[in-house]
Amino acid sequence: MAKPKINVCLIGHKFMGRAHSNAYLKADKFFDLPVRPVMQTVCGRDREALSQFAQRWGWAKSTTDWKSAVADPSIDLVDVTSPNNAHLEMSLAALEAGKHLACEKPLAGTLAEARQMRDAARKARGKTYVWWSYRRTPAVALAHQLVKAGKIGRIYHIRGYYLQDWAGPDVPLIWRFSKEIAGSGSHGDLGAHIIDMARFVSGEEIIEIDGAITETFIKEREIPAQGSSGGIAGGSSGAKGKMGKVEIDDATLFLCRFSGGAVGNFEATRFSTGYQNKNGVEIHGEKGAISFNFEDMNHLMYFDNTADPKVKGWTKIMVTHAPDHPYANAWWPDAHIIGYEHTFINQVADMMMDLGGKAPVIPLADFEDSYKTQQVLEAAVISAEQRRPVKLAEIQ
Repeated sequence: MAKPKINVCLIGHKFMGRAHSNAYLKADKFFDLPVRPVMQTVCGRDREALSQFAQRWGWAKSTTDWKSAVADPSIDLVDVTSPNNAHLEMSLAALEAGKHLACEKPLAGTLAEARQMRDAARKARGKTYVWWSYRRTPAVALAHQLVKAGKIGRIYHIRGYYLQDWAGPDVPLIWRFSKEIAGSGSHGDLGAHIIDMARFVSGEEIIEIDGAITETFIKEREIPAQGSSGGIAGGSSGAKGKMGKVEIDDATLFLCRFSGGAVGNFEATRFSTGYQNKNGVEIHGEKGAISFNFEDMNHLMYFDNTADPKVKGWTKIMVTHAPDHPYANAWWPDAHIIGYEHTFINQVADMMMDLGGKAPVIPLADFEDSYKTQQVLEAAVISAEQRRPVKLAEIQ
């Protein structure tokens, strides 16, 4: 018997558009899903590039009119991958039309917009999801399960880091350096991921920012003659001599306290020379510790503090063994590793499980959950600007 269909409308066809398209193509091939995603419509601004994208990736239709596409009665799920400043309008339209909604992170460019999205989701008929794709890395999912099972015990310290090095002075003033479009720089783009990861794995909430600093190393950049061709900054080029002001942070660091008594330190930067995409979390507790680094994404480091001292030490777990490791059933034999794109496929699979009335492998983040990460982002900005501690209770 044919599976029920979920007709998808994707907004955006660059970096994330490619990642999401690949996920919709593959999820039903590898996972036994109760419902099947159908790639119905893709939306963008460049008609010619959009048409080529649709043909290449298998979208049935393409349109430059996203509003009509979102209102189409045949669409079940709207997927927003646009720059952050467009999340609000597109999400509100989708929720008003009664659609299920998946939105890229961070939830919005500002806390006020994120609040509107959260409030609209509370009243909406459709379900909401946010693409915290690193949750769907099997090692992070396993870390979540270990902490939930009590393997770490009382948590003492949490460290989060996201280190990239692509934003040197030769990169032009692309949208990621615009406060109006992006909302923030490394903080919202990178810091949001590690805040969500720490919250998700630890099961604790950040309740206070005790100090934060931000820095913009390159104050002006060349205004681009053309935008990115699909990567973070790939294919963009400057118009010689025309300069524009950089309005966002290049690096943000903060200290914090968690609801269970743990303390934390977080670092997000685009200027960590030598690291292209090093992000992860370390959690140290009474009974044990875990450490994850995405540049070694198929492994989780685990320390069992209850083990015999003769054999006590860090264990490097390759998270590819089915059925013991999350998502391993869907993929390859032991030690046949997976990559970045599989985190998106795992998320589509979990969304389809949820929409089909089945339990996802690990919990999905909705707008309510993701608003909490947006509050932390805002609290850190205020702490840096005003040079004071900020309780999350202040940020509503």
